[in-house]
Amino acid sequence: MKAGKLSESVCKRSVLKQLHKETTGFAAPAIGMDFGAAELGDEAVVTASASRPFGKTSCPATGVYTALNNLFCSGCRPLGISVTLLMPTSANENDLRDWMSAITEVCGKEQIPVLNGHTEVVRYVTEPVLSVTAFGAVKKEKLITAAGAGPDMDVIVTKWIGLEGTVVLAKERQEELKSRYSRPFLDRAAKYIDYLSIRSEAAVAAKSGAAAMHDLSEGGIFGALWELGQCSGVGLEIDLKKIPIRQETVEICEFFDLNPYKLLSGGSLLLVAEDGNAVVQAIEKSGGKAVIIGRTTAGNDRVILNGEERRFLETTQTDELWKLEKTGGN
Repeated sequence: MKAGKLSESVCKRSVLKQLHKETTGFAAPAIGMDFGAAELGDEAVVTASASRPFGKTSCPATGVYTALNNLFCSGCRPLGISVTLLMPTSANENDLRDWMSAITEVCGKEQIPVLNGHTEVVRYVTEPVLSVTAFGAVKKEKLITAAGAGPDMDVIVTKWIGLEGTVVLAKERQEELKSRYSRPFLDRAAKYIDYLSIRSEAAVAAKSGAAAMHDLSEGGIFGALWELGQCSGVGLEIDLKKIPIRQETVEICEFFDLNPYKLLSGGSLLLVAEDGNAVVQAIEKSGGKAVIIGRTTAGNDRVILNGEERRFLETTQTDELWKLEKTGGN
């Protein structure tokens, strides 16, 4: 199989189809559902998992943010995380100390405890792999999923797309990028790691009328739009020119010939609401950034508008970062 996220067809056929009703929780696994939930009295206990390989120059913090952002999309209050770190034999204790420091720094910022963990050196692992499971709880009637959107609602994006991918490229491909870009430019791109949490905007949106929420991760904004449409059973009309993106992301993607709309986009949140203006105003009042990029529609057509051009979204594709794994970069 290809490296990266499983294709939708394989996931449905060989993963979801094997899960029987009695083995699934309150919020059953589905395309676009990045967390699970189990009933506990009048509350739902929510769990979300993520795994990330990372190199010497990249940061395991992105894996923590991915799991937490999946959790925050439910509208729940976080309780803590569980961490598993698999290390290659080439790693040393200083590496381990640095990686754990990066993980605990995220937990400190988010005020979330590490509940338990497991760390192991494994011969067949060639680079460190971090797996994180986040736990939270929410009143059952307040649980939000990616399945809550209906026709004729506003589609909203927070912050900017491509943030996480920009961070990874600015750190892991720094030497190549230095051939064209200045140190201040690359430093700005690497600092996007400070924007990777969606906790604040998700909490505000949950209280301000969001009908559905889905974080942007592998596959970027195009992947998230497709998955939300699939999960809710709605069509989409999205204005490409309204999708927010930073100049550093645009230029770095041009350097590596990557599509920024299919790039790893942790730090950005996709929302659907009946009154999108009210949600945007609430997020901006709290100090965040958000913009309406389109509407949901009846039917199954998911359309991207770029001026007079109309084209249909495809099923979630392999994230653009995996292209560099195959080509070795620019």
